[in-house]
Amino acid sequence: MPEARTPAQIEADIVRRRQDLAVMLDEIGVRLHPKTIIGEAKAKTVEAVDRTAGRAYVAANRVVSDVRAQLVSEDGAPRLERIVPVAMVGVGVVGLLVVRSRKRRG
Repeated sequence: MPEARTPAQIEADIVRRRQDLAVMLDEIGVRLHPKTIIGEAKAKTVEAVDRTAGRAYVAANRVVSDVRAQLVSEDGAPRLERIVPVAMVGVGVVGLLVVRSRKRRG
């Protein structure tokens, strides 16, 4: 059989529960405040953008390193046997674009 509580104990329990509820409501109010929600959304967005930009930077850096390794020897000298064909293709593409744009104008 449970022990009977005195009115003072019951009142103290009610006061403690009210204080706990007040703290909990304050926390909920802070969490649901529009500024808090917006701040959390901004932080998540910034984190996602930073992560995506970092991945893009790493991927671009890897591509540049791979291309450079193909066009430059280990001692830093240019590999003309690879650079000349790439340059010729580039000149050809630019030439085709120029011819194409002149046909559209004419």
